Amino acid sequence: MSTNTITFAEASNLAMDEALAADDSVILLGEDIADREGGGVAKVTAGLSTKYGAHRVRSTPISEQAIAGAAVGAAIAGMRPVAEIMLANFLSVAMDQIVNHAAKIRFMSGGQTGVPLTIRTMSGAGMGSGGQHSDMPEAWFAHVPGLKVVTGSSPAEVKGLLLSCILDDDPCIFIETMPMYWDRGPAPEPGLRIPLGKANVVRSGNDVSVISYGRPVVQIRALAVKLAGEGISVEIIDLRTISPIDKDTVLGSVAKTGRGVVVHEAVEQFGVGAQISAMIAEELHGTLRAPVRRVGSRNCPVPFSKPLEQAFMYSDDRIEDAIRKAVQ
Repeated sequence: MSTNTITFAEASNLAMDEALAADDSVILLGEDIADREGGGVAKVTAGLSTKYGAHRVRSTPISEQAIAGAAVGAAIAGMRPVAEIMLANFLSVAMDQIVNHAAKIRFMSGGQTGVPLTIRTMSGAGMGSGGQHSDMPEAWFAHVPGLKVVTGSSPAEVKGLLLSCILDDDPCIFIETMPMYWDRGPAPEPGLRIPLGKANVVRSGNDVSVISYGRPVVQIRALAVKLAGEGISVEIIDLRTISPIDKDTVLGSVAKTGRGVVVHEAVEQFGVGAQISAMIAEELHGTLRAPVRRVGSRNCPVPFSKPLEQAFMYSDDRIEDAIRKAVQ
């Protein structure tokens, strides 16, 4: 790693910059992403249309259906489109194009037609953006065969994972955590690609496995240091790719520790944590030392009120409580 640091937003920009430079078939499209319109609402695509031209970095009308539909068509025609759907909640407007077209065309064509499409989107609670701008809907898309669902917990990982998504031959949903956009971390070396479908063992431990992805990983790392001072050894698994899940790494970790805690920002009910908990229970039945515990956000729309929003969200206290209960 370089000693330089970059933000999460700069990491996404770097991945797209490298992809555009390496492959002429890569194009970007989305609302206000060109420099003439400001380089995106969070400036993630700033500078790219000036560098590569408006024919490759295209601002679109405000129509998520049009963005997703055009991107699917471009992918079928041989391009590698990167479509920005500004906020993750707005993916629901384009569910037909994503779920019934992008995810299924390879299957319905007998493997003859690929859809090398990446959809970038941002979300995350904690900024007072309200219920229609803050959801983490990764479970919607992890439920759909044919889609890869990916997110990063550091700027270097965002860069390496997004570049892998863009160069993948199948559709990927890449979720960026908006409240982390301006956080900094070590910059990766040029060309870094992180394989999709492979989890990262962030920290080795012996007492309990904590499985997560995205923003919570940062908080879990800090908690693991605190708990280590009390003799509780926490192993941290960062999924990176939510779907397809790295089943071997997750099960191998929990088989070693005998205990599992799953953490995600999304609403706990029917979330990714439920699938992971079921997988662990089915595969490791009889060997677990404690029930698998889940930590997610409350079962309600994201509140606008700051105190209510904080009460809604998963928290350090709830994660620590789940770990302590698992090892008691």
